[in-house]
Parts: sequence; structure tokens; C-alpha cells
Amino acid sequence: MAKHPVVVYGASGYTGMLIMDWLIDQGIPFTAVARNAGRAKEMMAQRVVRLESANYELIEAEHDVDALVNAFRGARVVCNTVGPFSTVGLVGVEAALKAGCHYLDTTGEQPHIRRARDQFGDLYRQAGLLLSPSNAYMYTFAEIAAELALETPGVDALETATLARGPRSGGAGVSVGSTATIFEGYRHEACYLWEKKLVPYAADASFNVVDPAFMQPVFCLPWGGTSLPVYFENDPRVRSCISSVGFYDNNAMQTVHALGKKWEAEYKHLPREQQDAVLKQIVDSTTPAMPPRERTTLQRTVDFAIGRGQVASVRATVHGTTPYIATGAIQTAGVIKLLDGDTAKVGFASGSKAFGHRYLLGFLEQRGLARATVSHL
Repeated sequence: MAKHPVVVYGASGYTGMLIMDWLIDQGIPFTAVARNAGRAKEMMAQRVVRLESANYELIEAEHDVDALVNAFRGARVVCNTVGPFSTVGLVGVEAALKAGCHYLDTTGEQPHIRRARDQFGDLYRQAGLLLSPSNAYMYTFAEIAAELALETPGVDALETATLARGPRSGGAGVSVGSTATIFEGYRHEACYLWEKKLVPYAADASFNVVDPAFMQPVFCLPWGGTSLPVYFENDPRVRSCISSVGFYDNNAMQTVHALGKKWEAEYKHLPREQQDAVLKQIVDSTTPAMPPRERTTLQRTVDFAIGRGQVASVRATVHGTTPYIATGAIQTAGVIKLLDGDTAKVGFASGSKAFGHRYLLGFLEQRGLARATVSHL
């Protein structure tokens, strides 16, 4: 049973420890939950900033509903970072509901988000609790940009792009969990929103995105579709939403795209056990260890949304830095609102809709993690 108001599940993971950094910064006590408490204790001692001054506890729990209910009960908010969410995420969603906790996670995986919404959204609403996946740099920055664009009257169509420095350019790179999530996405369809319906992309879909921040077009992918089309699916303001992701300074996305084509040609029809072995080999060869902490001199991002209407046209851009560190800040911004009982939504809702996109943007801007501009085209 948790004795503190916030649970961070995935305490030995890269993102989980960054959430703890921000909770400590804000003076919020927390319960760290991990499947291996010994490893979590060792990793936290090495990487969590100011851990010695924190008010926290560490609990070991297996990844099953009953064990997690016991670990979460007594808390008010669960921050879940344990993925890939499309395969293991609903365990945390169900456990948080049964423990009477609000639920935040960090993923944009469409299969997880859609299943969480369909299976648990009404149950969370009836319990007066928030179910909010995808509170992370991906795709909160792009959603903030989209919401800024939607402030222009008449806008009903969105195109968004998330452009970040990639893992082979001297920066912090991509965490082990993120790498597993990326390649797990091969197994699932990715959808965009078109005329208020989710429509699957072609398996080999890609984009060449032009942004004034860069000299050359950026090669982008649907990246599993992102969470935005799901969050805007039932939004009366929006008819269409197409989202993309690109690493802007290396060939990482071309490598991912080539592996996706290889998956379609060679692995898609294999038994799941053989697919699991292929995915493990890819992940192990791509991200063999936890990357170093991000550096603001290297990890910089550009997220934008182009909003169109019959005659309206607007571009909202959010420039940012250190996306994993920003994820910890976004999670903590949501925690603060939930602990204060100040949320605009219960049930299934994005962070921008539950907490307010202007609030999240302000939280990031005040800490030097983001800057937004809006221009009418």
C-alpha cells in the first residue's frame, strides 16, 4: 500500500526517474514502484537528482493487476511508464482504477490508447477519476500546438509534426523502453483522422515535412499514428488530423522505415513467438543500454500544427529542449493539478483537455523547456 499521494510505476526506467526528479523539485512525496526493487534502488541512487532530500518509499510489485492494486492503493495519482503499452499497458490502467487513483502515462501508442478509452473510459468517469495516456513530450507538445491553432475561429483540419534530434547525433538518444515501443508498433495499424473517422495509413506511408526552422525537408513517419487523431476523434471542432514524427539531423527515420518494410515483407505473418524474437533482436542491437542524461546544448525540438478551415489558416509552433526531461515536467504538471482537485475532465481525456494547454505550456515555458509562437497564414 502506498503511503504517499503519487505513485511512479517503472521506477528503474529512464522516464520514471526523470518524473521523480521533477516531483522532488516540486516537493511532492512519492511512492516508487518497480518489479525489481534492488535494481530500482541502485538506478535511482545513480540517476535521480536530489534523491537524498526526497520524501519517498520504494515498493516491489509484480506486473499483474492484483499486485499493483496493492501497491497503488492509498495514492491519488499513478504515473505509469511501463511499456510497451500496447502489450502490457492495460494492467496499469485497470489496477489504478481498482485502487481509486487518477491515471497518467507517457505513451502515444494508438492500440493502447483506444483500448484504454473503450474499456475503461466510462468506468473512470463514473468513479470521478481521470484516465489520461500520452502525457509526454510526444505528443503533448504537438497537441499544445494543435490547441493553439484551434484558437483561431474556423479551423477544423490539423496537420502536426514532431521534429527532434535523433539518437545517433551525439545527444542522449532513445531510451530502451522507447525503442521497444517504436518497433512493437510494426504489429499494429496506425491511423489518421479523416472526416471524423480513424483511417489506417498504408504500411509504407512517409512524409517529407518542410519547416522554416530547417534548411532541408525532414523525412517523417506516421509513428504509429500518434495519440492526436484518437484525442480529436470525438472533438466537435476537428474534422481531420494527420500527424507525423521525424528525427531531423540523421538517417534514423530511414532506418526505421526500412525495417518497417522488411517487417511487412518477412515477419508480419510469422507466429507471435517468432515475432517476439525478431523484435528483441532489433531492440537489443539498437539500444543496448540506458542512454545518458539529455543535454540542452544538443537535445532540441520543433513541434508545429498547421490549422486550416474554409478560409482560416494558422501555424502554431512550439520550440523545445530535452524531450525526456520535459516529459517529467509534463507528468508533474498534471500531478499538481490532480492533487489540487483542479481538472476540467474526468474519464478519458488528454492532458491538454484535462489540465488546459495554456497551463501546460506555461509550466514548460517558466522552466525554460518550451517557447510557442503563432502566425496566421
